[in-house]
Amino acid sequence: MNHLIKLAAQHPLAAEKKSQEVTDWAARISWVIALVLFVALLYWLMRQGWKWRGTLQSDLPELPGLPAEAPAPGAVRLSMTGRYHGSTTAGQWLDRVVAHGLGVRSRVELTLTDDGLEVVRPGTEDFFVPAGQLRGARLDKGIAGKVLTEGGLLVITWEHGTRQLDSGFRSDQAADHTAWVEAIGTLAGDTGVAAPHDQEGAR
Repeated sequence: MNHLIKLAAQHPLAAEKKSQEVTDWAARISWVIALVLFVALLYWLMRQGWKWRGTLQSDLPELPGLPAEAPAPGAVRLSMTGRYHGSTTAGQWLDRVVAHGLGVRSRVELTLTDDGLEVVRPGTEDFFVPAGQLRGARLDKGIAGKVLTEGGLLVITWEHGTRQLDSGFRSDQAADHTAWVEAIGTLAGDTGVAAPHDQEGAR
């Protein structure tokens, strides 16, 4: 008899524990669904913002393609491999340009020739900046929301259509940046390095 009484007393506890476990799982599933929906909403908002920015920049002409012929060996001034970190309106390090794939970060191969700057980006659009459209270069630390160490970024200023753009690159050999600043300045006809812009927001 005592044994039966103990079983009867334990039964409600077991049922309560089982109910609690079911309730916990339901709460966890609800939390996961809410999190997934929140992430999806953020992604959608980012995509809409990207499209909106691209629409605002629809006046930007198509990027010039790479020259059909490889440059003569004597015409190559510098070359490097590294990363492309994005482009912005010149002097506005947060005003990202996304039209024509300029907003896509990627690996990059740069070649500076007498004719201009060849920008090869595996997996996305390559482009060419004629020498007459180069406006200068500088060492900087941030572009398009990407912040690196002081002087860790090579920023090349160039003109495309009616706009002047800054494009940020980081060589696999960062010590090469200074030579690029000087070479582009010479090719662009500058007497000095392009002045760094205000990066109050990067600090």
